[in-house]
Amino acid sequence: MQTDAKGASPPFWVPSLYFAQGLPYFAVALIAGLMFKSMGVANEDIAHWTAYIGAAWVFKPLWSPFLELAPSKKAVVVTFQLLGGACLGLVALALHLPVWLAASVAMLGLVAISSATHDIACDGLYIASLSKKQQAQYAGWTGTFFNAGRFISLGGLVILAGQLEKTQGVTNAWTIIFLILAGTMISLGLYHAWSLPTARNAAAAAGQGDHTAAGIARTLKEVIIDYLNKPGIWVSILFIILFRAGEAQVQTIGPLFLRDAVDQGGLGLTTAEVGIVYGTSGTVAFIIGSIAGGYFTSWLGLRRAILPLILAVNLPNLVFWYLSTWHPHDLVIIGAALSAEMFGYGFGFVGIILYMMQVVAPGKYTTAHYAFSTGIMQLGFVLFKWVSGDIQAALGYQRFFVWVLVAAIPVALLSQFIPMESRVADDAEQPGGQPDGQGQEAAAR
Repeated sequence: MQTDAKGASPPFWVPSLYFAQGLPYFAVALIAGLMFKSMGVANEDIAHWTAYIGAAWVFKPLWSPFLELAPSKKAVVVTFQLLGGACLGLVALALHLPVWLAASVAMLGLVAISSATHDIACDGLYIASLSKKQQAQYAGWTGTFFNAGRFISLGGLVILAGQLEKTQGVTNAWTIIFLILAGTMISLGLYHAWSLPTARNAAAAAGQGDHTAAGIARTLKEVIIDYLNKPGIWVSILFIILFRAGEAQVQTIGPLFLRDAVDQGGLGLTTAEVGIVYGTSGTVAFIIGSIAGGYFTSWLGLRRAILPLILAVNLPNLVFWYLSTWHPHDLVIIGAALSAEMFGYGFGFVGIILYMMQVVAPGKYTTAHYAFSTGIMQLGFVLFKWVSGDIQAALGYQRFFVWVLVAAIPVALLSQFIPMESRVADDAEQPGGQPDGQGQEAAAR
């Protein structure tokens, strides 16, 4: 594989491509919840609506093979960057409607579908356009610039939103934020229309295999059946779903706890202060933790590392219990506590990525089965996210954060009894069963 001659050289499109992958994801996953909190939406409703929106990443493996019908991956990438930008702009307009909540949730749902679809073509274009040497060379860039979307979202736009809330009012402040997001995505789409290599869907063009919609649907059915027939797959699915039981709830309720008033059990931070503690030191700690977790697992191997990785994801959630009990006001203390939590989250999350990659995915359709596994992982995240608001409303913040720790016990126990090696022969992949896009977002959540 090599770069299409019509595209710019990789340094001119790899960073911007993965920044464009991360920005809308974090707009949906992080910014939307904080916006709803500022606009007075209850925690349980925020958890419900953001869970519904996040379902796009659950089901994207089902439509990913059909993107092979497009003339090129570049066409799909540019189309969904522009469409995602337009939908972000519609979120800004929706905030001024009488039914603003329903309208903004609907538009954010379209952003999520566009972003999930873009992820598939984005990763596929990267793979198809670069040689294996180049793929390795630029691999670090993809994660770094994807997480730049987190830094810009929390460390930049949320801080800006907090300042604008004081001068422009809440609705106008978030309108400006989503217009900035929209303008950025549209600008990236126009830039990529020039800079990206074409990455034509060569197999379809050459007539290799049945690349009609009906043929792709038959292959997709075969991929699903093969996945569900893997030895021990149902236990693996349970493990994948339970892995994020505690973390999904903390990632949903944690930022809302930071924002809630002290008399409601929260810390009473402003929007800008949440952006400062989560978007700066918290993001850096997450990235460092992710790198350290990879080296740790390569040193011990997955079997010996899996329990420490699970504990790393969940034990740092003790900091939220500490914060909800003692209510410190010093941003340095709060920032240090959240950095510890984010480091553990990044460090331990490596465990589920490698479990899906090394234990569940190998076989006839490795890439497709990894994509399905990430969808199941996102399903677990959405399910626990959905119930988190109701549980917090019933328990209060302090007892909720104890519950979060308890929710991690089942997966910790299960990890000691299930195989950590692939039980399927590592056959060659079949090109018909390779929905592109394992998704940088999987490694960033």
